[in-house]
Amino acid sequence: MQKSTIQFLLINCILAMVLVSCGSVTKNYTPKKLDKTVIEVPYFKDSKTDYVYKTNIKVYGHEMSGIFIAKKINDTTHRVVFTTEFGNKLLDFEISETTFKVNSIVSELDKKILINTLKEDFRLLLKKDYLIQEQFENESDNIYKSADGNRDNYLFISKKDQKLEKVVHSSKTKEKITLTFDSENNIFAEKIQINHQNIKLNIALNYFKSE
Repeated sequence: MQKSTIQFLLINCILAMVLVSCGSVTKNYTPKKLDKTVIEVPYFKDSKTDYVYKTNIKVYGHEMSGIFIAKKINDTTHRVVFTTEFGNKLLDFEISETTFKVNSIVSELDKKILINTLKEDFRLLLKKDYLIQEQFENESDNIYKSADGNRDNYLFISKKDQKLEKVVHSSKTKEKITLTFDSENNIFAEKIQINHQNIKLNIALNYFKSE
């Protein structure tokens, strides 16, 4: 009897640890009644606009600067080009929710792990809408959970001005990628940060104002 009781307690402790682990991403959020089932992202949606940003990439202590250009070429697809500050093309991708095409890339960047990482980053950056399954809140934001394959995305929308300020891409237990947006009008993001939690990669995008 005592052995069975101990086993029962151990099993319950393990289950409790698993449940806490699985809920760790939202542990500081308060569940809230769902008030919308779809969120449309306002950034990068205008097909008439060339979205041009000065870009700084930091990866494992190394830095690279250049120009990031994103253009919506049809209802589902964006073309992304990254050049040096002198205009030499480094990479040229076409990307949608379900497709990805490398038009060109310099040999120094033509590494599978790098291409897959940038594909994931750019797909998340350019995603146009999210289907929402759950909602939470903290002191400053409403937080919307959207399934993304075997991972989830959390959208942080400011309670004060209803702006999309952050997207967190996570596993069930850990944040993987964080995108933060600085927008004056909730139509165009002047500054964007892409930070990886599991690798030392940071991408900073600052709107390029032509003189």
